[in-house]
Amino acid sequence: CGQNIPFVSKEIACSKEIHGLFTTSLCVLSLRLPAIHCEVVAQFKLMQSILLSLPFLTSRDVSPLLAASLIHAAVDEVLQTDLTEFKLQNVETEGEGDEERFTLLDGESLQRCFFNKLRDVCSEWQKQLPPLRPLTRFLLVSIHAIRNTRRKMEDRHVLLPEFNQLFGLSDDVDRAYFAVFDGHGGVDAANYSATHLHVNVGLHEEIVKNPAEALKCSFQKTDEMFLFKAKREKLRSGTTGVSALIVGNKLHIAWLGDSQVMLVQQGKAVTLMEPHKPEREDERARIETLGGCVTYMDCWRVNGTLAVSRAIGDICQKPYVSGDADGDSFELTGSEDYLLLACDGFFDAIKPHEVVDLVLDHLMQTKGVGLKAAERLVAAAKENGSSDNITVLVVFLRDPQDILADCLRDSKSPRVDGDAQSSPFNFLSCEAVTESV
Repeated sequence: CGQNIPFVSKEIACSKEIHGLFTTSLCVLSLRLPAIHCEVVAQFKLMQSILLSLPFLTSRDVSPLLAASLIHAAVDEVLQTDLTEFKLQNVETEGEGDEERFTLLDGESLQRCFFNKLRDVCSEWQKQLPPLRPLTRFLLVSIHAIRNTRRKMEDRHVLLPEFNQLFGLSDDVDRAYFAVFDGHGGVDAANYSATHLHVNVGLHEEIVKNPAEALKCSFQKTDEMFLFKAKREKLRSGTTGVSALIVGNKLHIAWLGDSQVMLVQQGKAVTLMEPHKPEREDERARIETLGGCVTYMDCWRVNGTLAVSRAIGDICQKPYVSGDADGDSFELTGSEDYLLLACDGFFDAIKPHEVVDLVLDHLMQTKGVGLKAAERLVAAAKENGSSDNITVLVVFLRDPQDILADCLRDSKSPRVDGDAQSSPFNFLSCEAVTESV
C-alpha cells in the first residue's frame, strides 16, 4: 500500500491528512442521512475522539490512501444501520411558508457507532486486505501556515489526493482536491467550510459528469448550511475560500473572496482568477443594486465593514456579501509546473511573478527538493511586511528537479518533445507511474 501513496510533504503526510479524513467521514454520514439537511452536533467531542485515535493510526504507519479506503468502507457499514436512532430533534426554518425541516444528530452516539464500524473494518482487512485502487498520479504537496502576528489563527486548508478512494468513485478518472480558507470574525466559518465543502463536492450529483458545476455549486450549498448553523448558534463569522479540483487532464477552480489560486507553467506565472473585492466595478454595482454601499476606510469595504465582497457566512452582511462562487476550468497539457493556493495574507505581500523567482531560488538551494517550498514562500511574505495569517499550498505537477533543470537550461536549447511525459511525477503520465509502482 505504501508504494501507491502520493508524494507529499512530511509536514502533512500523517496526522493532518488522516485528521481531515476522519472529520470528512463524519460529515459524509451526516449529509447522507435521508433528510433535507443533517448536521453532526457536539463537534468538539468528535474532534476529541479523532485526535485520540491519531496516535493509534500513525504508530502503525497508516497511509492516507489506506485511511481513505478504510473510512469509505466504514461509512458504508454505518449507512446500513438505522440512522434514525441518532436523531435529536427536527428544527423548522423560520421563513414564511418554508416548510423545510432540518435534522440534528447526536454526534457522540454517531461517532461511537462510526469508530466501532471502523474497528470492525480494520479487523476484517487485517485478515484479508481487499484490492485497493492505487493512485496513478503522484503529486508532491508542500504546505505551510503561520498565525504570524495576529492573535488567532483563522486560516484552514484541505488536501485530498485520495479523493476517489474517500468517496468511492471507481471510474478510471483520477481526482485530487485542494482548498484554502481564510476566516474572519472568528474561526467557525473556516472550520465549517474546511470540513463540509469537499464533502458537498464529493456527494454532488454532477461530480462525474460536470465536476466544474459540482465544485461551484458546493460553495453555495456550504454557505446555506453554515448560515443555518450561524442563525441557530448566533455566529457572525465568515470565510473566503478557494478550491482546486484536478479531474484527469482538467483543472477546475472555484472561489469566494480574496483567497487565490495561480498556476506556473514553463516558468511563467499564469493568472487564473480575479478575487472578489468591493472596489471591482461589477461587485460594487451588484452591492449598490441590492441597497448596500462600498466605502473607503483604510481600504474599500462593504457597508464600511468587510474588505471582501463574497464569502461563506457573514450572516449580518447577506446578501451584500454574496455566497455565490465564481469558477473556471482549464485544460492541462503536462507542461504545468505547479499550482499555488494561498490566502490574502500571502498575495497582499507577494506578487505572482515573484512566486516564480522564489520557488526557483528555493529549488536551486535545495538541489530540486520541493518539500519546503511553501515555507520559503511564507517566510518571504512575512519579510515583505505581511502581519496577517499566512497559508500557502503548493501542488507540484512535475518533478521539482525537472522544473529546476528546465529553468536553468539555455533558452536556445531545443526542448525534447517527450520531456513533459517522461517523469513519473507528471500527473498525466499514468503509464510511467504504473511502471514505477
